[in-house]
This record gives sequence, structure tokens and C-alpha cells, in this order.
Amino acid sequence: MKIALGTVQFGTYYGIANTKGQVEKPEIENILKFAKICGVDTIDTATSYKSSEKYLGEIGIDGYNVITKLPEIPDGCENLKIWITKNLQNSLNFLKVKTLSGLLLHRPIQLLDKDKKDLWNILTDLKNKGIIKKIGYSIYTPDELEKLWGLFKPDLVQAPYNILDRRLETSGWLSRMSEENVEVHIRSIFLQGLLLMNKESRPEKFKKWDLVWNQWNNWLKENDSTPVQAAISFALSDSRISRVIVGVDSLKQFKEIIDAANNICTFPENFHITDKRLFNPSEWSSL
Repeated sequence: MKIALGTVQFGTYYGIANTKGQVEKPEIENILKFAKICGVDTIDTATSYKSSEKYLGEIGIDGYNVITKLPEIPDGCENLKIWITKNLQNSLNFLKVKTLSGLLLHRPIQLLDKDKKDLWNILTDLKNKGIIKKIGYSIYTPDELEKLWGLFKPDLVQAPYNILDRRLETSGWLSRMSEENVEVHIRSIFLQGLLLMNKESRPEKFKKWDLVWNQWNNWLKENDSTPVQAAISFALSDSRISRVIVGVDSLKQFKEIIDAANNICTFPENFHITDKRLFNPSEWSSL
């Protein structure tokens, strides 16, 4: 199963389509049980997801490959190794595990900071000691790879990728990472739920892209597909992608995604845009 369980909603109120808020602990437990039954073997979390790691550890995540992320390193960090070791140990303690499948940098561009020149060596040393199996980046744009690749070769890269936002493919980086045996995990396949929303529930500020939404809805209608089916089919169709991370706010929602993943359909081949104001959530506050 290429689906991986994203856990940002387990610790925070996240997603433009989220109307339920943070997922309650009993519901998290139900989601984890169902995920294991379905063959999901990977959990994606992060220190910045607040109580997510804590809840995962309390419920128990035996049998899962766990990937977490270090937060942005604060300015004036006097001892980088101590800071990383402390944050990593906190994650291990919360998760109640001794090793991690992966550790990613939430802001990898910091590798280029002059006062963080030892950062990659520290991560590499943790990998060599067996505490972490893979190290890498969580990126927001392929431009970050252009700046980092020749200096710091990752084992794993996580990036946004969906029917609207195909920068990972059009930039050539998806092919390059596959050719160089770098594991690729994608996220934001529903664009924080925006791709799943109908006209009535979609925020007014996205009305300027009505032409896009009309094309999307017309395609779904003509092909007798749901938005979940089309979006998940697109994400799972590429063999160069190792894991497709999905965040959910309920067991019902997760079951719908798994059902769609088990019933792959066609998807709009050329339906994508280049307007980053729409596919980059960091731009939405200024719309």
C-alpha cells in the first residue's frame, strides 16, 4: 500500500476544508487500527504538529515506519548538535520508539546558513549510528532542490504534488530523484481539501479561479468520478513515487480515501495550472 498516514490533524486544526478541528484521541486510535488492517505501513508526523507525536506514542505505533521532521532551527542556536539531539530525543520519547524510518528538515534551506555548516554532518552521524534510517528534506517548491542537491544528497524528499500542482514533474526533479534512487513521498494531493470542495463550500476568495473549478467539475461529471477518486488515482499512478501521504480528520474520511485507492480510475491528464497563488497555501492569506 503506497498510502501513508499524515498526522498534522492529530495535533492541530489544519486544512482549509477542515470543519471538525483537531482529531480526538479515540478517533486517532480507530484510524490507526484501520490503517494497519489496510496495509498502511508508514506514518508521517512532525515536531511542529504539536500533540501529534504524543498521541501516536500513547496509542502505540508498533509495526509502522515513522517519519518525523525537525522544526526550523531558531536564530542564535549556540550548539547545533545539542539542539538537534534534544529535539530528536523528545520525538523518540513522545513516539515511544528507539529508531525512526526517516528524519526530515522542515526548513532544509537552512543547510545553506553559514552558522549551520555542521547540520548535515550531524544528521549523517545519527544515520550512521542507526538512530535514523533515512535523512532528507520536506520542501515546498522544487527550487529548493536546485539550491541543495549538489551539496547535500538526501535519502528521502517529501514534496507537494497534485493534479493542479505538477511542478515536481514539470521541473524534471521527479525523474531525476527516481534515477538517483532518492525516495519520493508526496503530500497535499487534495490541496488541503480544496480539490474536494463544492462551489457552495469553497471560500469566496477562490472564486477568481471559477474557470478551473468548472473544468474540474465537468471532467468529474463526464467521467462519472468523484474528486477523491480522481485525485488519489493521479497520485498513485506514478511508479516513481514511493508514498502518498494523506491527512484525515475522521475515520470515515480515511475509509473513503482507502476505498478510492483500491479502485483506481482515470484522471485528467493535462489539468494543471501554473498560478502559484492557487496551488501554494502560503499565498492564500494574501488573496
